[in-house]
Amino acid sequence: MNERYDHIQIEEKHQRHWEQEKSFRAVEDPEREKYYLLEMFPYPSGKLHMGHIRNYSIGDVVARYKMMRGYNVLHPMGWDAFGMPAENAALEHKIHPAKWTYDNISYMKSQLKRIGFSYDWDRELATCDVNYYRWEQWIFIKMYERGLVYRKQSLVNWCQECQTVLANEQVEGERCWRCHAEVKKKELEGWFFRITAYAEELLEWCDKLPAWPERVITMQKNWIGKSVGTEVGFPLEDGDAAITVFTTRQDTLYGATFMVLAPEHPLVLELCKGRREEAEVRAFVERVKRQDLITRTAEDMEKEGSFLGTYCINPLTGRRMPIYTANFVLMEYGTGAIMAVPTHDQRDFEFARKYGIPMTVVIQPPGEELDPATMTEAYTDDGVMVNSAPFDGMENRQAMEAISDYLEEEGIGKRTVNYRLRDWGISRQRYWGTPIPIIYCDRCGVQPVPEEDLPVILPLDVELEESGRSPLPNLRSFVETTCPRCRGPARRETDTMDTFVDSSWYFSRYTCPDYDQGPLEGERLDYWMPVDQYIGGIEHAILHLLYSRFFTKVLRDIGLVSFDEPFTDLLTQGMVIKDGAKMSKSKGNIVDPDDMIERYGADTARLFNLFAAPPEKDLDWKEEGVEGSYRFLHRVWRLVYELRNYLSEEPYPERNADLPGNLGEMRQKLHKTIKKVTEDIERFHFNTAIAAVMELVNHIYQTKDVVEDTPLARSVWRQTVESLVLLLSPFVPHIAEELWEAMGKEGSIIKVPWPEYDQEAIVEEEIVIVVQVNGRLRDRLLVPASAEKSEIQTMALASPKVKKHIGGKEVKKTIFVPQKLVNIVCA
Repeated sequence: MNERYDHIQIEEKHQRHWEQEKSFRAVEDPEREKYYLLEMFPYPSGKLHMGHIRNYSIGDVVARYKMMRGYNVLHPMGWDAFGMPAENAALEHKIHPAKWTYDNISYMKSQLKRIGFSYDWDRELATCDVNYYRWEQWIFIKMYERGLVYRKQSLVNWCQECQTVLANEQVEGERCWRCHAEVKKKELEGWFFRITAYAEELLEWCDKLPAWPERVITMQKNWIGKSVGTEVGFPLEDGDAAITVFTTRQDTLYGATFMVLAPEHPLVLELCKGRREEAEVRAFVERVKRQDLITRTAEDMEKEGSFLGTYCINPLTGRRMPIYTANFVLMEYGTGAIMAVPTHDQRDFEFARKYGIPMTVVIQPPGEELDPATMTEAYTDDGVMVNSAPFDGMENRQAMEAISDYLEEEGIGKRTVNYRLRDWGISRQRYWGTPIPIIYCDRCGVQPVPEEDLPVILPLDVELEESGRSPLPNLRSFVETTCPRCRGPARRETDTMDTFVDSSWYFSRYTCPDYDQGPLEGERLDYWMPVDQYIGGIEHAILHLLYSRFFTKVLRDIGLVSFDEPFTDLLTQGMVIKDGAKMSKSKGNIVDPDDMIERYGADTARLFNLFAAPPEKDLDWKEEGVEGSYRFLHRVWRLVYELRNYLSEEPYPERNADLPGNLGEMRQKLHKTIKKVTEDIERFHFNTAIAAVMELVNHIYQTKDVVEDTPLARSVWRQTVESLVLLLSPFVPHIAEELWEAMGKEGSIIKVPWPEYDQEAIVEEEIVIVVQVNGRLRDRLLVPASAEKSEIQTMALASPKVKKHIGGKEVKKTIFVPQKLVNIVCA
């Protein structure tokens, strides 16, 4: 063992050993309890960033700890490899997306290995590999056969210059991010997954995931957005048709004075056609369609609308209601039409005031009488029904059920359940993605690719156009094919799948990545799944996690999996912050992991990321914190180096009382630390676990020079130092392996059982402390003999008996007599 801590030499040495020995290879073993630990796989963007390091360090601690606890641990890694960034980089660097992607995978994989993560690289997968996406295409076809896939028109962001669809993040200020041309909404046909068929089950299972963060569960519930209400038909004044509205406020129906349709509603242009308002309506619709949905529904967004020049009839009052289209109504929720009740909805109130629309109060607050002419805001609380014919005088909550009954009896409406969730549009007019396995035949129509003809391989011998348009529609060798039904000429679908599809089942494929007879192999899948612990950013709380849950339920119904949910426990880690902002290239506050590892080592990078903040909180990057972590590792190194020749295998008494003073205290401190670190790792409190180890190191330094060198002392030092290194190993595995070896141990430390604490060893002798207030006895406290003065004073002041006698008086001072009493002096 070198006296100097050479992190580069040590880390390279043990990384080579782990790789040669396949130390982290997971093999199914029915005799052992499994533990499947997974971090969300990365997009191969080129280089790891500190957010990656933090995420994967968190997972690696748990994986290594569980291995040492005897679990059969699966800890895989792969690559979310398809997607638009590869196309953009290919255009920028004049290389093929495939080459850019695989070069990045190679480099990022080498980075992951340099940090010492315990991945089973035999299970590595990349979603752009045909051996992966062929089975995704197979799943698509099975979903198609079950009616879970369909094609329809939808609105997309369209750049006329580039002749392509843009994702929302590619639209900057209503203009194309590449050519800066104006972006318009355009209707295109695309493929959809019928996720709404699982809306109720997805919602129901939100309450069966107790180990998920409440924040994530709430976000998922809100995204699914279940509403129980009533559908009501409002007949058009001209014609026999009606506008269907979904409402959860049947009690306000009598106060509906106008109708509002989403700009995307198919009736908008139809109803204004040929009327003098048509040009104004069309201009309004075009303008609003360019706005993103978040902006349109923001609280501070000005409510705007355009009158369609026509009316509908309130089915309960018979009143003519003007029909508007407005920016705050979305086609994505309900029916895309709302009955507006301005006296009892603030948004409707502001709109009615702006456009001079009449108002009618139908719920009066108790003991008051509202007048629409003098109201300054909508009344949204409960009250008594008025101006509501037979329901006048009823409490509005009671009236809701009565009105629903009446609507159904009269055939005007019906009770129904509505979901905010919309079907998942998966079509992307991009090249670098999974081809959709569909064939179009002029004779036979839409045909799925037969299973025996899978995979539909994404051609790699293409050149991307400068505009970014997909080359697939113009690639005859790809497009032209044969109809599987009539054997006549046909053409392939040229859209590719949304990359969220790729990441919606990869966690199951890790259990059998080499299986070539289907997407999943039942026996191995059943052994490993579901994932015991999933770790990733809060930004994935809705889409990725919801889609993964949906996909799992679909695969269950297809007969491929036997479980209902993919992830048992979920941890969403915080961001890495530097100089007050999230690390990013644009802000110039990036810390390069390669530079840090070269300078300080992988163990220091891991230690700082784990110690600086709890996993779920944001981590504020401080260079002095990194240096502090580095100094601590040097301190541990020097300590073990100094004591390594003073470690004896001789047994020693198993009771603290049978050891000389300092040695008894040392044993007690050790077992307290083992207990603390064990419990904190189980709770993901890594920062406090590390702090406990640091306290143990301090205690060893304070004790080693005052303890006489005896065989008994050497036995205590052996157990203490060995346990110290074992406790550190999940956090800083390289230095732990080297120190373990330096102490004469054979084999990898990862194979050594986790240290157990002795409950009797952590029990402290207790003493009675008398508590006085102004010299008079008020309580007696039983406290640990080692308790500090400040701890005892805090306990004394917290005593209910003491509080009673202090009352509201000011505490002037506290007199402390060690081992005997506390006297609290009050004014």
